[in-house]
Amino acid sequence: MSEKLKIKLSIANRVYPLTIESSQEEGLRKAAKNIEIMIKQFEQSYSVRDKQDVLAMCALQFASQVEQKSIDKENVNEHVEEKLNALNDLLHSFLVS
Repeated sequence: MSEKLKIKLSIANRVYPLTIESSQEEGLRKAAKNIEIMIKQFEQSYSVRDKQDVLAMCALQFASQVEQKSIDKENVNEHVEEKLNALNDLLHSFLVS
């Protein structure tokens, strides 16, 4: 059974207490740090002071990155499938000959 940890993460000047699996700690801390960095970038670049707006912009940015990676992975999978089919056809033509 995995060990549970109680941690506190600070995001946008709010503290969030969490009970997590120990294996999740590093990822959550990195995610919180990345959110804080992105908040600062949005506040500086767009002079946005409303935390709700900044957090919505962060959520959109992260969600679009996830979606883009999914799209890219699909494209790679299609490309690999095309190459495998071509290789399969080539092998089949040699075996039939």
